[in-house]
Amino acid sequence: MPEDLRGQEVRQERAPPKLKACHAFLDPGDTLVAPSLDRYGRSLQDLISMVAELRDRGIGFTSLHENLDTTTPGGRLVFHVFAALAEFIRELIAIGTNESPAAPRGRVGGRPTVATEEVIKAARDLLLDPDRSITSIAKLLGVSPGTLYNHIPDLRAVAVPRQLEARTR
Repeated sequence: MPEDLRGQEVRQERAPPKLKACHAFLDPGDTLVAPSLDRYGRSLQDLISMVAELRDRGIGFTSLHENLDTTTPGGRLVFHVFAALAEFIRELIAIGTNESPAAPRGRVGGRPTVATEEVIKAARDLLLDPDRSITSIAKLLGVSPGTLYNHIPDLRAVAVPRQLEARTR
């Protein structure tokens, strides 16, 4: 079984059954035609390994959207240039993410949380009243019930007995 550098199976071994059947159906001299590169492989590594495997078997590969034909030397060159550029862009994005203005200050991107310490403390105080539901507490504090569940870890354990009590009343 072929393995990549991380010890994981190569995509061909994990390929969807229809893709495996397609590869098994191809004979040397055939050309596999795909609508676009992204429809054929999930990652750059997948594309390169699968196209190399096809080439080793004497099978060509053509991508219609990129107008790419690996049966010619020029097509193979363009394929590898595209692959190298895609990898370069992916690395630039990773570097840009690590060097963002928020990164040095230890900040995490995304939407700011509405659950401040005061809101969580107020919610905990209101939870002591058995007549209040989690939904009503959330409405009162201007947050969603999900926010309370996310920020108060033991809330699910408190909520289930409450809901059962409310149903028996």
